[in-house]
Amino acid sequence: MSGSTDPFLVLVDDIGALRRQIENLQRTSLDRDEAEHLNATIAQSLDNMAQTGKRLEQRLEGQLQLATAKTHRDAIEAAQSAARGAIRESHAEILQTAKSLSQAAGEARREAWRWFGGFWVWLASIGAAGALIGALAAFWITGRGDANAFGRYPSIYCTSAGGEIVPNRDGRRFCAIWVDPPTQQAGE
Repeated sequence: MSGSTDPFLVLVDDIGALRRQIENLQRTSLDRDEAEHLNATIAQSLDNMAQTGKRLEQRLEGQLQLATAKTHRDAIEAAQSAARGAIRESHAEILQTAKSLSQAAGEARREAWRWFGGFWVWLASIGAAGALIGALAAFWITGRGDANAFGRYPSIYCTSAGGEIVPNRDGRRFCAIWVDPPTQQAGE
């Protein structure tokens, strides 16, 4: 028996040899030498079967350890793959949720601008337009109003407008405003 033969085949061969020997024994009667030789052969076969059983047990144990290690490795790889897949799915779901929330926030901001910000912008623009119209009206009215008041009450507004009250030959007074005022000499 060599170490490269299959233990099952060795066991089958040993059992076959034992059977042939038993059949041979049944056909012939044994003498003492043949009985001892048969006894030795049977003992040898039993030893071989015991060794085959041990080798078979060791081989099965080795195969079982390999299978256990492979199963353990495959389980770890499967768990890692499942974890990666779950992380990818949750990451994609989180990104989708974030995108959805961002869109909802944008819509809410635009709606708030329409309802609140739009109102305040409208109110501010109306106020600015009213202030501009009021300033233009005041400027337009102020010039005309001053001229009208000066025409009605020249004695009150003459000096503040830059003129002088001058009497004429009849004794009446009038407001004289110089268009080209005379130059004053030094010392006067």
